[in-house]
Amino acid sequence: MLCRSCNKVRSNRPRGLCYSCYYKPEVRALFPSTSKFARKGSGIDVLIPPLSSEPTSAMPGTEDKIRVLMERARNGQCLWHPLDAVKAMPALDAPLVSALAGVA
Repeated sequence: MLCRSCNKVRSNRPRGLCYSCYYKPEVRALFPSTSKFARKGSGIDVLIPPLSSEPTSAMPGTEDKIRVLMERARNGQCLWHPLDAVKAMPALDAPLVSALAGVA
């Protein structure tokens, strides 16, 4: 098969181009990839949904939080807001921390 661009030399590069045409950016841009592994279709330029207008004070795992998530999904908004309430980690006792750290 001859080069799709110059029609002079046998094609030995992807896109059906010869070596010299393949490495010319202006020629290469004219011929899209013919590879089945090329990046095509959805997954490229995936849009991130907009944030909800306000954060929720509902704690994670509660029925209220699930209702908020359902409402955000129905409105096409991002499910989690950066300022949503989070479950607080329990504080460790000072003697326990010292014992775990090996400090007397």
